[in-house]
Amino acid sequence: MTKALLKYKNYDVHSITTISPLGKINANIATWVMQSAMQGKFITVALYKTDYTIALVRESMILNVNLLAKDQAKKLIPKLGRKSGRTSNKFVNLPFEIDERGCPYLTEAIGYIQCRCVGCIDSGDHELFVCEVLKQKVLNPNKEVLTNDYLKAEGLVRG
Repeated sequence: MTKALLKYKNYDVHSITTISPLGKINANIATWVMQSAMQGKFITVALYKTDYTIALVRESMILNVNLLAKDQAKKLIPKLGRKSGRTSNKFVNLPFEIDERGCPYLTEAIGYIQCRCVGCIDSGDHELFVCEVLKQKVLNPNKEVLTNDYLKAEGLVRG
């Protein structure tokens, strides 16, 4: 059986980290992130509507997009992708720091993009957040980017 055309695409894997105005932090896994303006001034991030992360982003309208590395896959996919931050603290034993806005970022990621959400649109089971890029920071330039194809090959996600 031939798979759907979009199943042929390979996506980089990210973690979206955020903080609410009340200081609640969370992180999740996201693959649908793209530059949406020239010179990298805006990106668009798709967040699953039922995730705790989206609730916090809606409250604060700030987030960090962390570009994950292959060496983070086996630790982060189960922790950030299969558990809810509503019932567990995903940051326990997770190397992170806080930026000047109070928003966490993952120090073992390749780097992160500091964002301010400027708009959103319904997209079925996801919501698209258009984000102004405030800062980009490379933390670990020699690491290899984690991709969805790698996760499938390692059996960490369904194909």
